[in-house]
Parts: sequence; C-alpha cells; structure tokens
Amino acid sequence: MPSASGPAPQDTLARLAVRRTGALGLRTAPSTSTIRRVLLAVCPGGLADLLGYAPAGVESLALDGKSARGSRTRDTPAAHLLSAVTGTGRTVTQLRVPDKTNEITGFARLLAPFDLAGVTVTADALHTQREHARFLVEEKHAHYVFVVKANQPGLSAALRSLPWTKVTARRYDRERGHGRRETRSTRVLTVTGLGLDFPYAVQAAKILRHRTDLRTGKVTRQTVYVITDLTARQASPQRIGHLARWQWVIENQVHFVRDTAFTEDASKIRTGHGPENMATLRNTAINTLRAAGHLSIAAGLREVSYAPFTHPLDLLGVA
Repeated sequence: MPSASGPAPQDTLARLAVRRTGALGLRTAPSTSTIRRVLLAVCPGGLADLLGYAPAGVESLALDGKSARGSRTRDTPAAHLLSAVTGTGRTVTQLRVPDKTNEITGFARLLAPFDLAGVTVTADALHTQREHARFLVEEKHAHYVFVVKANQPGLSAALRSLPWTKVTARRYDRERGHGRRETRSTRVLTVTGLGLDFPYAVQAAKILRHRTDLRTGKVTRQTVYVITDLTARQASPQRIGHLARWQWVIENQVHFVRDTAFTEDASKIRTGHGPENMATLRNTAINTLRAAGHLSIAAGLREVSYAPFTHPLDLLGVA
C-alpha cells in the first residue's frame, strides 16, 4: 500500500496493537531497521500461508513462476517465486524455488498443504510431468489441464498426429483489446484408448490462435496442445479453452501488476527472505483490493492513498 508522510496517528498505532512506551504512554511505531530485519528473517512459507487467499470453494488454480529481477546479486541469481493463483486473480500461496533448481521441484511442495479435491490445476509446459499428474489425481483428488510443448517430444508428436480434422467438438472465440484482435479455435478429442502415454489422460485439445496487431496489421499464428484428465461431461471445449487461456493471462493479472503498480523488478531487497516476503505482501495488497471490488489495482492504490492511515486497515479488517 502507498506510504504516508509523517508519523502515524496514535489511533492507527492502537489498531495495529503497537505497545505504549515512555512516561507519557505514547505508542511508537517500529523503526525502519526493525521492520527490515523482520522482513528478512520471518519464515516465508508461513507468511505466504497466513496472508494467502484460502482456496476453499475455488474451481481452478493456475501455477506460474516469476523472478524478482532486482534481487539478483553478483554471486546469486534472482529469487524465483512459484505461485498458485485462483481464477479470480487472487494468489493462494507462493514459495521460492531453491537456487540451481527449477519450478518442477516446487510443484508438489507448493500444493501439498491444501485440500484440492475437485479443483482443476492448470500449468504451463514445464509442469507437464507424469509425476505431477499422478500427484494431483492420486494424492490430491484434483484434475489437471497441462500445456504440451517440445519439452515432452514424444507426447507432443503423439498429440500432433491425432485426427484433428475429424473432430466435431469445437469452439470459436473472438476478442478485441490491448491493440489487437484475436481469434481462437479450440478442438477437443477424447483420447481414451488411443495409447497416449500420459497418466489419466482423457481429453486432448488443439487450440489455434490468430492474432492481428491493429496498428501494424501483422498477423501471428500459434498452435497449442493441451492434455487433461477431465472428461467430456466435465469439460466442454469452451471450458478447456477458458482454462488454457487463464494460464496465459495470469501474467497480466498478477505478475504484470506487481511490476507496474508496485515496481517489483526495481526493488533492491536482496538478502535473507526479503524478496519472497515482499512479494507476499504485494500479493496480499492485490488480493485485498480485488476482494474490495477494484478491477484496476492502480486505481485501488490511488483510492487507498487518500486515507492512508485508515483505509488500508479497514480493507484488511483490522479493528
């Protein structure tokens, strides 16, 4: 949230449970160095779980990673954070991916604490792993919608060879915005019995995207394959297309907002648990503003700045 100039009023400090000190019994806010030490030292997993959005009742979760570029030093890479985000753009939790590893190692660890029965988890091609599919279906009783690319060459080739020209289950969507016009064609095929080598796979989808830049007239074309354990009764071509698209737009809904509204990539917090804890606080601000009905996080931040000592606490429910 935006900071305010000058010391916080006594009633604001009282709402934050700041203790009284000195002969006059005044409340004194912690110093900047104290707050910094806490942010660097507090357990990031516990903070993320404490401040995250409870996933109870959600229909889908999207997993995606983002690097806090400003946290890079001469000796260590930038902190890479893997997040789980709901279909309404609220972050459930996140964890920092250990250096010299990748997001694959954090997939099960991120989702393990949550009851995901009936929830559909979407992820990009990096997470299209057989172990992830088994984890979701067997251990979490959840569903998956995974994008398939060249990192799974055998599976990718098998999907390309399916009889897509004979598919009758189709969906067409057209959208215009952000300076472009996009048309998407989604074809869905039941693959049970076709020998597809992927655990619990029931349907596959071929999504063809045509995008036209309205300023330059340039047309780009992209074909994406998707695999899922959802049956035709559970997921129509429209729903599969929606789930796949949400995986693509998470960048704009969360990561882009953290970069633009909170200038995350410019942050120079590099030591301790600072990078991931600051990202958690940014996620909390976004979750809180979305819960209050703000479609634009930037506009929400401006509104909060008009009453910085009261409005943020009101939104957070701090009495």
